[in-house]
Amino acid sequence: MANFFLDNKDIQFHLDHPLMKKIVDLKEQGFRDKGEYDYAPVDFEDAMDSYKKVLEIVGDVTANTIAANAESVDKEGPKVENDRVVYARGTQENHDMLTRAGVYGISLPRRFGGLNFPLVPYVMTCELVSRADAGFGNIWGLQDCAETLHEFASEEINAEYLPQINKGATAAMDLTEPDAGSDLQAVMLKATPNPDKPGEWLLNGVKRFITNGDGDISLVLARSEEGTTDARGLSLFVYDKKHMAVKVRRIEHKLGIIGSPTCELVFTNAPAKLVGDRKMGLIKYVMALMNSARLGIGAQSVGIMEAAYREALKYANEREQFGKPIIQFPAVYELLTNMKARLQASRALLYETARFVDVYKNYFHIEKERKLEKEERDEMKKYQKLADAYTPLLKLFSSEYSNSVAYDALQIHGGSGFMKDYAIERIYRDARITTIYEGTSQLQVVAAIRGVTTGVLLSQMQGYEAIRPVPELDNQYRTLVTMREQYEEAVKTVHEAATKEGNDADLLDFHARRLVEMGGYIIMGHLLLQQASHPTAGEEYRISAIAFIKEGQAKCNAHLSYVKEFDPDSLGYFKMVLEEKAEA
Repeated sequence: MANFFLDNKDIQFHLDHPLMKKIVDLKEQGFRDKGEYDYAPVDFEDAMDSYKKVLEIVGDVTANTIAANAESVDKEGPKVENDRVVYARGTQENHDMLTRAGVYGISLPRRFGGLNFPLVPYVMTCELVSRADAGFGNIWGLQDCAETLHEFASEEINAEYLPQINKGATAAMDLTEPDAGSDLQAVMLKATPNPDKPGEWLLNGVKRFITNGDGDISLVLARSEEGTTDARGLSLFVYDKKHMAVKVRRIEHKLGIIGSPTCELVFTNAPAKLVGDRKMGLIKYVMALMNSARLGIGAQSVGIMEAAYREALKYANEREQFGKPIIQFPAVYELLTNMKARLQASRALLYETARFVDVYKNYFHIEKERKLEKEERDEMKKYQKLADAYTPLLKLFSSEYSNSVAYDALQIHGGSGFMKDYAIERIYRDARITTIYEGTSQLQVVAAIRGVTTGVLLSQMQGYEAIRPVPELDNQYRTLVTMREQYEEAVKTVHEAATKEGNDADLLDFHARRLVEMGGYIIMGHLLLQQASHPTAGEEYRISAIAFIKEGQAKCNAHLSYVKEFDPDSLGYFKMVLEEKAEA
């Protein structure tokens, strides 16, 4: 039988990364659970064996159930009956199968029914599920809500809600509203204390574009402070579907990810509990939740790329034109080579980011139990800074590459790919949303530019340069060093131009994407070089490293040239569009 974990050596490579030793040690805290839970690992090797066994289970379910249901789910979709969401038959089957397998909530502590896995293997499950069906990947990935509760909610709330996850409770994050999309500080759904039940709040209003909006457990961003209009008046609440005080007004009709119900919700005196402190809903808790969600979209994007690449490779080998398989034509095998390079570069960035998040979040939870030593606190700050810099970079590149790889895969299929007969048509539609939700690519640039201006990305590049590749990749290493020098020159040029123009923020924002992209090409290039230099790496990794660095070199050359030759006065030409009025 097929298995999406066992057939992917790249994922297995990242699971065996050297930093996993530190991550497991932090997560297991001296393997203290081994005497209380018979399934708790007794040492590092035992823990890694457990991760691989569970990933094999998920690999089996994704290959033989979720992937098999993907087409029917796309055709059937969810529906609304009596103000409730009814999943497509295949979606419900997927959910039931994973629930019976006991793999929901695998990253939660054992006392809440979880397996206490680190974030890295959980993110791998997100990739596997999304490769099978990106729409169902949303339902699976919303376990991030449970992680947010675990981080910030009271022990009482966690004891009530978290054990439900392993039993199959689904989740939702109810953030956006008709007039508050990316601008979440404009949220107006009202939260008022229940005068009859101390500690309970009542929620009233409308939420829109809510993924899996009829989930069993919902995290709701609402305005708790009367008379406020900004982020300081927002708090985070947890709502239980059993109260039946939220109605699904409709499910949106979407281009892709059809199996994932995107709902408009009406709250009417919906009883909820406050998560953490008042007024910290958006400022602290939702920001943490969104970062986790962006990591999840990174995994979803990589899963989509994996599916698209395999469909294209299969078709290119089978389809004959002019007397030979089309894969033998340079135009096609160049596309496939670059597709695979982008896929492996995105995956390398995905798991590098996940490892950074894993380390700092483990320290975060340890700090709840005891005071951290200075060395531990410094290390937590270091990895949090890296995670904050890498997360928007990951979301930007992986989602954009997901679209480009799906586009090229459909192109390889030719006219057949435009038909419903082939899976690539669905995969292509599913990929499109990844650059939009959980923060558009443009917003990721806004977040990622901080890694440029603070020097975090440059410091990482220099650190990677200390790791020399195998001799046969020395040319690519030197190319990356040159690209880093170009990056520094571009950053300096933009900074000097902005300063000369009176600290013109528009000028920095205008060039931000070019600077961020240059940083991303260099960082992913180094990650691929490290992977290709590993003793177990095959020739395919060297090919991907060479192809990706060659493409990145061309892009960096172009970006540097644009920045250096750009006349700040010409920024006004781009602003002329502000004067245009759209006609109906």
